[in-house]
Amino acid sequence: MPHHIDLEQLCADKGLRITEQRRVIARVLSDSDDHPDVELLHSRAAQIDPGISIATVYRTVRLFEEAGILDRHDFGDGRARYEPAPEAHHDHLIDVETGKVVEFVDPEMEALQKQIAERLGYRLVDHRMELYAVRLDRDH
Repeated sequence: MPHHIDLEQLCADKGLRITEQRRVIARVLSDSDDHPDVELLHSRAAQIDPGISIATVYRTVRLFEEAGILDRHDFGDGRARYEPAPEAHHDHLIDVETGKVVEFVDPEMEALQKQIAERLGYRLVDHRMELYAVRLDRDH
């Protein structure tokens, strides 16, 4: 489910100075639909511009994250992964054996979370849900 959110445009909207290396990293992120971590981002960006260091990738994802144009996920494997901040909310199911991340949206679940917050006296402004799972058919 690729997002193809234009991170370059988002940078411009937020007034972030976009250097050539940042542009490459933004493009790699925009084209990725697999929640890459920094190492993977670096190897993809370095194929386009061999001058990009891993330190530059770290700095750039931190900058993008602080600007709210990038979501950081920690799926429990000790590696932060990144994706463009979605316009539409979605949740994640993580296959704990392969690390594969499945995105899903469930309107009933969204409604239920809102109701739970209200029952506790709150108005829900945001949430994040991650389901950790193993495939049902793995034993066969």
